[in-house]
Amino acid sequence: MRDHKQITLRSVEEFKIQILAWAQQFEDIVWLDSNQYHQTHGSYDSILAVDAFTSIQTDTLNGFKKLKEYQTINNDWIFGYLSYDLKNDTESLKSQNFDGLDFPDLCFFQPKKLFLFKDDKLIIRYLNLVSDDVDIDLESIETFPPKNNPFHSNNIKIESRISKKQYLNKVTTMLSHINRGDIYEANFCQEFYAHTDLSPLETYLNLNKIAKTPFATFLKNRDKFLLSSSPERYLKKEGLKITSQPIKGTTKRSQYSKEDLDFKTSLENDPKERSENIMIVDLVRNDLSKIAQKGTVNVTELCKVHSFKQVHHMISTVQAEALPSISAVDIIAATFPMGSMTGAPKISAMKIIETLEDTKRGLYSGAVGYFTPDGDFDFNVVIRSIMYNASKSYVSFSVGSAITSKSTAEKEYEECLVKAKAMRSVLEN
Repeated sequence: MRDHKQITLRSVEEFKIQILAWAQQFEDIVWLDSNQYHQTHGSYDSILAVDAFTSIQTDTLNGFKKLKEYQTINNDWIFGYLSYDLKNDTESLKSQNFDGLDFPDLCFFQPKKLFLFKDDKLIIRYLNLVSDDVDIDLESIETFPPKNNPFHSNNIKIESRISKKQYLNKVTTMLSHINRGDIYEANFCQEFYAHTDLSPLETYLNLNKIAKTPFATFLKNRDKFLLSSSPERYLKKEGLKITSQPIKGTTKRSQYSKEDLDFKTSLENDPKERSENIMIVDLVRNDLSKIAQKGTVNVTELCKVHSFKQVHHMISTVQAEALPSISAVDIIAATFPMGSMTGAPKISAMKIIETLEDTKRGLYSGAVGYFTPDGDFDFNVVIRSIMYNASKSYVSFSVGSAITSKSTAEKEYEECLVKAKAMRSVLEN
């Protein structure tokens, strides 16, 4: 079904910029980049999928059922995203808040042209019907002028969907739910937005240069774009092995090594942050137990602090062996949305989130990734991301934090600003 070719790259980083620029001619693009970040569970350094042969777009109604049918029929590589609002497909929930972006709730495509990067090797897999294009495309890519300095000034005026006062009041309400015993933890988010035109590729390159995260994404679906510097894996399947790596716990970094180490150590030992992380780990363990062989759910890494260019994050790793009889899509449906972006108990937290947030989350806190022909998959968590609807000239990013009984509204607001720093600096400078 797909032709296979492998070449050795002279300069991987230069080629990556060239191929991304070349890819802009297509209406459907998914670019996934690890930025050479050392990770135990990665399969490829980078992946580019372009030019849809078949595709599916749908709302939340029977969304996972339709995806399962599409994935089964194609039995090929498919790339795309799951919006947070697919929660309404698996539970009796609603999403009625304002939506300025108007993205489909679920979108996947089967690429005609696929590029897989590993070390200095490029594996090219084209559908047979376009296999004659390989050499022509390679020549075109290699002669594409790379952008050595993509930075430029956007000078965009960013607005908050809610004021600081409104945010503080809403967190106080969330805390009252926690103190009453309705929930233990909830991820509360707020939107920042602007009405403007944007250069998506340049903006993505600028964001990625600042953040260099292991789950960076450039996604294009016609006039809709995701420019992501996500540090978080939602879920990966390799054979029967399932891996989830929730993030809970964040602190800023410092240019001064001693101060930076102090920030990291403080995060490692912070009882509030550890408590947040452990609660979500328990939620993930419960989710995975629905699709796992008995006795195989294990926490292989608990509350380990990982350092990124902008922040330190506390990350745990939970693994399981899936039941041989369960499908790839059913595994995702059983665990979606990810616990790190909801709270505990999951359904109660999502109900309260809907009443307090002012914006439909959409793709934010959803997932982008791919399925392989063997039924394996790998998906990130859509955070630290800019969404852009070019037809509506609408730019948006959201940030959030975990609210627990030990939270203070002012500190949670400050954490949101830390998480927003990279997106805001790219858009405003």
